[in-house]
Amino acid sequence: MSWVIVIAVALAVFAALVIVLRLPRPAWELTGAVLLLALAGYAAQGSPGLAGSPTPPRADSDNNAAALVETRQSMQAEFAPGRRYLITADAMARNGRFASAAAILRGAIRAHPDDPDAWLALGNALVGHAEGVATPAALYAYDKAATLAPGHPGPPFFAGLALAQSGRFAEAREKWQGLLDRPLAPGNTEADEPWRAVIGAQVQRLDMLIEAQRQQQAGGQGMAVQPQ
Repeated sequence: MSWVIVIAVALAVFAALVIVLRLPRPAWELTGAVLLLALAGYAAQGSPGLAGSPTPPRADSDNNAAALVETRQSMQAEFAPGRRYLITADAMARNGRFASAAAILRGAIRAHPDDPDAWLALGNALVGHAEGVATPAALYAYDKAATLAPGHPGPPFFAGLALAQSGRFAEAREKWQGLLDRPLAPGNTEADEPWRAVIGAQVQRLDMLIEAQRQQQAGGQGMAVQPQ
């Protein structure tokens, strides 16, 4: 996989976090570094020709968790029904205690089953607990949040991010394209929503990754059928 493509995707995700979700300025440098490390790690580990080896824990994983929590909070309703649960769960997630955060958020959902922010936070906690993997339970939580709040940008954005981290680029593209296809807010023009250009560029880069995956798979199949 080309390093140019990997870096381009990392830059696109960073731009989306800053422009679309208004990531706080103090988290910019850290988030950018984490995205580059995560995508570079996938580029190396996703190559079938390389021998597997244990992956050491990232030293900045707790800081990455904190940045993601703040990103989600920037989209959260000011008086979400499960807010008191979210405050505690976010404190757990910031310190990488994702299992504890998920347990608290399940309590929030039992008390407030129609709170999309609780479902969204649960999806993020489950992805964090699975070390970035988009598990079925996490995707269910994102889908539930999207159903409860169809106009909320968080569920498709974070679902797409989790899918991309898991190497499921086509599914990530579908999530982000759906966000891009949403109609403009009443009274707005495209100039009023500059994040659309960011998401559009991100989808184009995912197309490049999808094509790279296809070619890699086709090359592997071709080698498998070559005569001895």
